[in-house]
Amino acid sequence: RVGNVLHNPRYAGAYAYGRRSQGTHALEGRLSRTVSRPREGWHTLILDAHPGYISWAEYEENLERMRQNARATPESRRCPPREGPALLQGLVLCGLCGARMTVRYQGSKESPTPYYVCKGAGNTQAWPNCQSLAGVEIDRAIGALLLEAMTPVALEVALAVQHELEARSEEADALRFKQVERARYEAELARIRFWQVDPNHRLVADALEADWNEKLRELERVREDYERRREADRLLLDEATRERIRKLASDFPRLWRDMNTPHRERKRMVRLLIEDVTLAGGAEIVAHVRFSGGATRSLTLPRPRSAWEMRQLAQEVVGEIDRLLDRHTDAEVAELLNERGVVSGTGKPFDARRVQVIRRAYGLAPRNERLRTQGLLTLQEVALRLGLHQETVKRHRREGRLHLRSCRVDDSNRFMYEDPDATRTETRLRNVPCSEEMQYA
Repeated sequence: RVGNVLHNPRYAGAYAYGRRSQGTHALEGRLSRTVSRPREGWHTLILDAHPGYISWAEYEENLERMRQNARATPESRRCPPREGPALLQGLVLCGLCGARMTVRYQGSKESPTPYYVCKGAGNTQAWPNCQSLAGVEIDRAIGALLLEAMTPVALEVALAVQHELEARSEEADALRFKQVERARYEAELARIRFWQVDPNHRLVADALEADWNEKLRELERVREDYERRREADRLLLDEATRERIRKLASDFPRLWRDMNTPHRERKRMVRLLIEDVTLAGGAEIVAHVRFSGGATRSLTLPRPRSAWEMRQLAQEVVGEIDRLLDRHTDAEVAELLNERGVVSGTGKPFDARRVQVIRRAYGLAPRNERLRTQGLLTLQEVALRLGLHQETVKRHRREGRLHLRSCRVDDSNRFMYEDPDATRTETRLRNVPCSEEMQYA
């Protein structure tokens, strides 16, 4: 009911007839449904026919706003600003297929992350999404571009261009006024010719009368065009308006950076300056910005890292872990990294379990394989070669009576030993732990 009222010209005090066509015969002989006609096809439109609730200008402004907010129409590119931090909501076009991109949010309600998504033909043909781009860096770049556009230098240039347009509009107004005078002069000549004809010459009189009516219609058309253009030229800026525009250079950045400014108000400010933004993803994100005045800017942004890329460990840290594993166990490597202030990809300190996960994820050789390549043997192999029981070998190692180099395999007190057959007798003087003998410098 509200939509019908807002679309009805009577709400603005106008009388209209023929807004819809009914009773059109279809091929089957049945009547088709009612179709709304464009305003040019209306039979009658009389403005100010009766007092209205709003003016005709407000009525047309409401129609334009409803047309922009209509999301079901194919020509609609915008939608009303809503809640949420997505700055370009309703203004983004897909640079791959040309369709309008929608907004999706991920994360918690306190800090949602916007994503600009183009479904492409997925709505009708079950295809995958055309592209999906994280919007945090894009919004930050657009905000910086708007602050750059609202600098004092840019506003002075805009005022200079406006001043040039004022000068040219005065020249154009003089030319249009000459057209009106010429049409009035021709209509006056046609009137004089009609009144001077002999009434007995009816055919000549009818032709002159038709010519006079044609000149009058031409005069009315030229006059209406002149008044319409002149009304548009009245929107030129005076000195007070120029001063208010200059103040925007300081007011706009302050209002934009204010944390108390709602997201909806920021989106409304963006709609005053930007017509639309076309995004194309790839190795980099290319954003083509079209301002309301017709100017364009192109921005090239690095593609945001995905969740797994942000959690990925730096290659320098992986290489350092690989070097430390030659001399230390997982827990010892974690302790050394924490002492140096190194954190994981999620920003957390290291522990033995985290080092083990990193070692498996990056394909690093485990501790026992590294010791095996150094020629060390397991407890069972050393006990067999020495002819002792395994518990005896472990007791001799604890008491310092086993003159073989031993290295800890893991954090559960498992050791590997050097080969007794390959070690000379004079070098087997004392038991030296691997972590002390090969201490990392």
